Amino acid sequence: MNDKVFTKPIKKHFEFDEEVAAVFDDMLKRSVPFYGESQKITKFFALKSIKEESIVYDLGSSTASLLISIAKDLAVDARLIGLDNSEAMLEQARKKAQAFGVSIELENADILEYDYKDADLFISNFTLQFIRPLVREELVKKIYDSLKSDGIFIFSEKVISHHSKLNKDLIECYYDYKKEQGYSEYEIVQKREALENVLVPYSEDENIKMAKNCGFKHCEVIFRWANFATFIAIK
Repeated sequence: MNDKVFTKPIKKHFEFDEEVAAVFDDMLKRSVPFYGESQKITKFFALKSIKEESIVYDLGSSTASLLISIAKDLAVDARLIGLDNSEAMLEQARKKAQAFGVSIELENADILEYDYKDADLFISNFTLQFIRPLVREELVKKIYDSLKSDGIFIFSEKVISHHSKLNKDLIECYYDYKKEQGYSEYEIVQKREALENVLVPYSEDENIKMAKNCGFKHCEVIFRWANFATFIAIK
């Protein structure tokens, strides 16, 4: 289903409700540059890190596209657990998992409060940016503490630049991309307003510093397009 959510005037801040869930896959493909490529590289490193009886968590798993893709190519017996606090997203994910015939676990959960078991891998696709900055580092520390030795955390985020002109140009570049995907100027403005104070991005350096502050021995970008980046942090 095509994303038409912002073709009409907005009445509330952005929410992952039934309307968004129904078009979310299309929204991602058209709103996140090279989303498919960032998912491929995430899957590559995920499959290399998953061992027999591994536990894998996908935080903010939405419609579970990545977990389903990983499950289809998984050569060992492991638990793939998707956590999301949107029941509408989880319902879409359950339907997709059933259609593809894959075994993944999906739970309605608060990722800040969840009781994680020892895991080899955490994944977070454009989720941290929706966590309030006051508790964002607290979540990353919880992820670090729940990882086994040499475990990895792969996360993708929208990023900003602290150079004002460069940041403005990056935003313009991104909006040009969205127009190429068929979004109108009106839709772009509507979504920007809906996300105001809901999506709070960090810079590339701030994301890396946060990971290292939480104990990760190494963190770097493995994929980037303008103001979208995928990071890998190693315990």
